[in-house]
Amino acid sequence: MTENRRLKKRVRARADKTGESYTTALQHFRTTETGSNASRRLRIAVAQVQSPTDPGAAEAIRHAGSTVRDLMTEAHRREATAIHFGEGTLCAPGKRRMSSVAGAIAESDWSRFDWDGQTRELRLIADHAAALGLWTVIGGVHRLTSPRRPHNSMYVIDGKGQVACRYDERMLSFTKQSYMYTPGSRPVTFGVDGVRFGCALGMESVYPEVFLEYERADVDCVLLSSHGASSAFSLQVQGHAGANSLCVSYATSCPENAVGAQSGIAGVDGNWIARCGDTAEPAIALADIDTGADNPARPWRREARANHRNNPLLDDPRAADNSF
Repeated sequence: MTENRRLKKRVRARADKTGESYTTALQHFRTTETGSNASRRLRIAVAQVQSPTDPGAAEAIRHAGSTVRDLMTEAHRREATAIHFGEGTLCAPGKRRMSSVAGAIAESDWSRFDWDGQTRELRLIADHAAALGLWTVIGGVHRLTSPRRPHNSMYVIDGKGQVACRYDERMLSFTKQSYMYTPGSRPVTFGVDGVRFGCALGMESVYPEVFLEYERADVDCVLLSSHGASSAFSLQVQGHAGANSLCVSYATSCPENAVGAQSGIAGVDGNWIARCGDTAEPAIALADIDTGADNPARPWRREARANHRNNPLLDDPRAADNSF
């Protein structure tokens, strides 16, 4: 009984730290303590859609929802277990459209946002996820109690159509922080068929510590949802994947004229293993996340990070002598 209480305490501590559910945290300890190194392979689809920016455009939000469900169906047909969409998938409200002051960027007027329309489409998407048995990660605005600003969020819908967890963007841009959103407070991880995912959102691609935090949480793949295709973000995704030896799925809006900015999945070496087309058309790309793939750099880099502060000073006269 004492050992059981100790395990429960460790599981709760991990769940509090990582944001994952108690069940997912317990699975981590059971796997660790039984010494299981069984590899897991999961096929994931990353999507790009053209998200509307007008918060009151009901027809555009309905169209975006229909596009999402079509891509979900395609992902299921191509044997994906999960699909990942970008920031504000159904509507990514523009800062100028939301501004309460005409001709200036000011406090957002959230009464302009079509909350009912977004809720309707999210419920239809959840129902479709249940019908397909497809995990679906989708960007949306999460309403808080007025007068608080909402969160900019990612909903993780499981294969039964239930919201398994939600991630709220933490590292906001200046405009988002000043006028639009309430920042999130914690990282979020979740597991699907033995593969561990972490969530990142918006401009968090510019913060290496977000990805390092997930590496330390034993994540296999970070899901980064963004809006407004950027070739710079694409390069950052590759850098974070390679530096942390984990996969990064980058879901964004259709790139239109932004060359090299399309959605894709970067492998543990930082190279793209799947990418959508460089066009304005909605699309998906698929890749298999394999936890058993050879990845010797990751454990070594962990060891190097842990030990570099303890490197001893050399008792050698040449160590302090800078001459050739």
